[in-house]
Amino acid sequence: MIESRRPSPFMRLPRAALAAALLFAAAGAAQALPSFSEVREGHRSSETELLSREGEVLQRQRTDASVRRGDWVALADISPALRTALVLSEDKRFYEHSGVDWTAVSSAAWGNLWNQRTRGASTITMQLAGLLDGDWRQGPGGRSVVQKLGQTVSAQVLDRRWRKDQILEAYLNLVPFRGEIVGIDALSRTLFGKAAHGLDAREAAIAAALVRAPNASPDRVGRRACGVLQSLAPEDAAARDCTAMELLTASVLLRRQWAASEGQAPHLARRLLAEPQSKGQARVRSTLSAPVQRFAVQSLQQQLRELQGRNVEDGAIVVLDNATGEVLAWVGSSGELSQAAEVDGVTAMRQPGSTLKPFLYAQAIAERRLTAASLIEDSSAHIPTQNGLYIPQNYDRRFKGWVSARTALASSLNVPAVRTLVMVTPDAFFSQLQRLGLPLRESGGYHGFSLALGSAEVPLLQLTNAYRALANGGQLTPVRWAAQPTGAGSAAKKSAAPVQAIDARAAFIVGDILSDPMARAPTFGTDSVLATRFWSAVKTGTSKDMRDNWAVGWSQRYTVGVWVGNARGEAMHSVSGTSGAAPVWAAVMGFLHARTPSRAPKAPAGVLQQAVRFGPDASGLPLESARSEWFVAGTQQSLFAMAGSGLPAASASARGTSAASPVRIARPANGTILALDPDIPPDRQRVQLSARPSGTAATQEWQDASLRWRMVSAAPPGAAEPAPKEIGRGAAAAWMPWPGRHRLELVDAKGQVLDSVQVEVRGAGVVASRAGGR
Repeated sequence: MIESRRPSPFMRLPRAALAAALLFAAAGAAQALPSFSEVREGHRSSETELLSREGEVLQRQRTDASVRRGDWVALADISPALRTALVLSEDKRFYEHSGVDWTAVSSAAWGNLWNQRTRGASTITMQLAGLLDGDWRQGPGGRSVVQKLGQTVSAQVLDRRWRKDQILEAYLNLVPFRGEIVGIDALSRTLFGKAAHGLDAREAAIAAALVRAPNASPDRVGRRACGVLQSLAPEDAAARDCTAMELLTASVLLRRQWAASEGQAPHLARRLLAEPQSKGQARVRSTLSAPVQRFAVQSLQQQLRELQGRNVEDGAIVVLDNATGEVLAWVGSSGELSQAAEVDGVTAMRQPGSTLKPFLYAQAIAERRLTAASLIEDSSAHIPTQNGLYIPQNYDRRFKGWVSARTALASSLNVPAVRTLVMVTPDAFFSQLQRLGLPLRESGGYHGFSLALGSAEVPLLQLTNAYRALANGGQLTPVRWAAQPTGAGSAAKKSAAPVQAIDARAAFIVGDILSDPMARAPTFGTDSVLATRFWSAVKTGTSKDMRDNWAVGWSQRYTVGVWVGNARGEAMHSVSGTSGAAPVWAAVMGFLHARTPSRAPKAPAGVLQQAVRFGPDASGLPLESARSEWFVAGTQQSLFAMAGSGLPAASASARGTSAASPVRIARPANGTILALDPDIPPDRQRVQLSARPSGTAATQEWQDASLRWRMVSAAPPGAAEPAPKEIGRGAAAAWMPWPGRHRLELVDAKGQVLDSVQVEVRGAGVVASRAGGR
């Protein structure tokens, strides 16, 4: 049975009425064409630009994976050679016709009648109409009669409403060239690696050839490009060399010179552009400062180049504005120097080492368990835990005896920090770190007393913001990296209310300690890179096995955090706090304060200053020099000494020397046991030797170049004692230790022994003959 179908309304109309209906429909659609300004303003690049606070482009990031489209390019900024080549190739009478080339239409119709191959009749204006209105766009089977009619009418409407230069400009910005590449800006940057105004005649010919056959084979595109080039320069003999043109075309079509992302801040760009408020925007303004970001990137890369050969290739930097919490610099990696440049070191979880100590001492001071002048013993400690004995060691494996909390924190002594954590308890310290915004994964009980030495993992961003809280009197507010909208009618977000994460008085005292160059001198020396020409407070840190190196600190206006290490987690070689991250921190701080002063903060209410003095050590000298110290009101006192410290801890007879000797060995103490650090090359480790006058002159400054230091190593059983070996001169010297039992002697110019002490050096895996360097 034959199924009867109802004819369409158009089929029931007479041919004249049908033509009129089609023409009316096409005209109606043509009248809806947008204006030139609407098309230009509606153009969206497939890339989004990250702007600095000053409006400079810091990063370009591809955000549309479906197409590759660049910025809108004005006709005046497009190569004249390309404009000419396109008109010659696609529409020779472009400036003469009114949107439709009726001469070309007649030629095409006549050719079709006689089955002759002719050039198409579609003009640039007609093609643009098809790009602007999807109804007229050619499908897989070609255009229908309605589409052709609509395209013809739309082209004539466009020609009446738009100028010729506007039509050509819009066409070059909207036409697909090859694959995902749309528009002249994307074509120029992807295939030729240059801006559109820089295309020469051969490149223009290739671009024009791609318009006619975007996905044709390289050979076919090359042949057509050669024909276009001959039209551009008919008298140029080089233009007739089609073989060279085909080779050039083949190489060009293989290029992809326009990277998906380029600039100075790729990691922040990915984070910021992924946020909902950034979707669909061509440009997103951040809080980054372009000069600070560029300098931070440069400083990090320069430092890592200087550390070549020490197995360190990655780093990260964060710069925060103390008042607003705005991120002024976000450097997530060392870029081309890294084999893991995609890893964001600003947000990666790393062991912070000693950079957690300021928060521990601040908590102990706030809880009145310590003052900055309180004495803490820096000696071998065996702390019982559920898993056995915990035996903390200092970075240099040396102990300094009784020291003040100021010296212990500024000099980054590990054993006093662990003793302080014993007082505070790991769980309480864990809660304190959480209040400071540090996203710790495990509990305080999980880390135990190693939490004082930074065994937990934290991101650089949150750690730097916690230091910013110290700079702001203990008040914590979130950081932000997206610029807030400004201007009339904009509703800028209000800053989050600050949280008093740590006692303001304790934060001030800790800041004063970390800004004290003399307090850090026992470990870092008086000429450390940490000392700036303006007021600043800073702390370094190194994680276990030298996998992470940190320097975090603040000035009056800024807080800067720096991490150096390897994104893959490998250990560095001989990179310490002052040789790794600290030089970068100092350079960035110096740049920030090149023209901006930084003054010490004023003491908050409840803090007072008082003169203090310290009792004597075992040699009769004061444990530390008298000074003026800061206290939380109610905790101040003028004297800090150990009970019964009026007498030396070891008598002269116990040391095997005459009681009448005018000089004593102050350091090391008799019976000291030293352990070589396996992470530090043996030839880089030193033991400081110092001598002091004995008796009533014990407090006087004293120096005598006639003194000699000798060392006698214990002989194997049955062997004769070796001869003494001189290892230094003067009242102070540095000795390179090696494993074994030794007797250190202090002698005068005549060779008479003035004092001696017994020391033992331990170091597994260290060969004595090499470690001595004697």
